Amino acid sequence: QVQLVESGGGVVQAGGSLRLSCLASGHTFSVYFMGWFRQPPGKEREYVAAISPGGESTNYADSVTGRFTVSRDNSKNTVYLQMDSLKPEDTAVYYCATTWAGVRATGAHLYDYWGQGTQVTVSS
Repeated sequence: QVQLVESGGGVVQAGGSLRLSCLASGHTFSVYFMGWFRQPPGKEREYVAAISPGGESTNYADSVTGRFTVSRDNSKNTVYLQMDSLKPEDTAVYYCATTWAGVRATGAHLYDYWGQGTQVTVSS
């Protein structure tokens, strides 16, 4: 069992930045690939980014490439999502999740444990 808790969401103006954190507990965090997903209002959950267990490999959705950066600190059991140049269309609930399926796993069905989500609202 792995418990995940996201934090760092909030309200920010377009062009601004936020850093989300996801704290893991329960099982050995460093063995998991970690992913970030988001669910905009009235839409389905969509893939954002993923990172390998050691942090050496990352993958991003086209919509966030060049603006978002995923990283992790295994000593703190935490994965981060740095979000820069935010746009109103980035407004969503953001979730972190674990997977064994690799850093290019983009389907939500490939992820096992999920956090409760944190709300990000970008105003225009």
